[in-house]
Amino acid sequence: MDFDFTDDQESLRDAVRKWVDKGYDFERRGSIVKAGGFSREAYGELAALGLSGLYIPEDDGGLGMGPVEGMVVMEELGRGMVLEPFAQTLIAGAMLSGYAPEAVKSDWLPKIASGESLVVLAYQERAARYQFDKCEAKATQAQGAWALTAIKNIVPSGDQADAFIVPAMADGQMALFLVERTAAGVNTRGYVTQDGARAADLTLDNAPASLITLEGLGALAHAIDIGIAAVCAEAVGVMDKTLAVTVEYMNTRKQFGVVISSFQALRHRVADMKMQLELARSMSYYASLKLNAPAEERRRALARAKYQLGVSMRFVGQQAVQLHGGIGMTDEYIVSHYFKKLTQLEMTFGDTLHQLGEVSRQMQDTAGVFA
Repeated sequence: MDFDFTDDQESLRDAVRKWVDKGYDFERRGSIVKAGGFSREAYGELAALGLSGLYIPEDDGGLGMGPVEGMVVMEELGRGMVLEPFAQTLIAGAMLSGYAPEAVKSDWLPKIASGESLVVLAYQERAARYQFDKCEAKATQAQGAWALTAIKNIVPSGDQADAFIVPAMADGQMALFLVERTAAGVNTRGYVTQDGARAADLTLDNAPASLITLEGLGALAHAIDIGIAAVCAEAVGVMDKTLAVTVEYMNTRKQFGVVISSFQALRHRVADMKMQLELARSMSYYASLKLNAPAEERRRALARAKYQLGVSMRFVGQQAVQLHGGIGMTDEYIVSHYFKKLTQLEMTFGDTLHQLGEVSRQMQDTAGVFA
């Protein structure tokens, strides 16, 4: 199998990396955190690169690209710990272009592709934890119009988004709806998350909504799998940079008159970090390549990938902090922020223990052993 990237994919990677290196340094990121964890200006710069239309068909103003290009972009954004919820843009583009009726597509896809509108997935509820098939939100229909009543938690940039993709129960089955933030009955309460990004709790009180699809459970599973693949790729970028910063520190920090990178025990720990990074990278590739597989196969693959990424994120983050010593815990030094970002990503779309349970639950009778 050929794992080389095409020239177009490498060009895309270079463009995003240059923007991260020159336009989203640690100082700018810190200023965005202090301002609330989201910058419309920075999101607009991503849109100016064409990235907000990555998963949107060309006929709707997008680039019409696929999972591998999404993986490439998310890796590079991970290197800069970019706070703006680009994974949510990938989810919104895929959901609306793949499931929504033409009227919703024509209204929203061009605005998402241009960066004019930010649409995010609002699916988490307190009682559900990571089980997305548990949903207390209710949808009612009167005279052909839908209205939603719901409370959704930890919605990425929820008080800054222009609209939400919301699962709700309609006549006993889950459906997906699109709700505008400015609609009547919509309230948000924003806050900064542990990694410095922004989220909000969303309350809908008989809020008007547009139907995306009545086959909501399958569509939501697909959306979460896109999110998992994006998180896996982002985590690879974060870990790659974490390892590089750690190696650089070890090559300059001296103890007993020599750089600590000369200590064999510490070199072994760095080798273990590298091994976990490469395991994570290969599983991220696996996740992205399985996004277009049949639903059952896709779900198994994404659970496996997220489990391995969770193990790798925890190991790399902890080792980086320990190898830095006390400075690794300070807010002024970048490694502490990489550690917090990895901790946050490990819990996003299902933590490691949850994904291990999913892998176990989805095992077939042979458990991977050929009969």
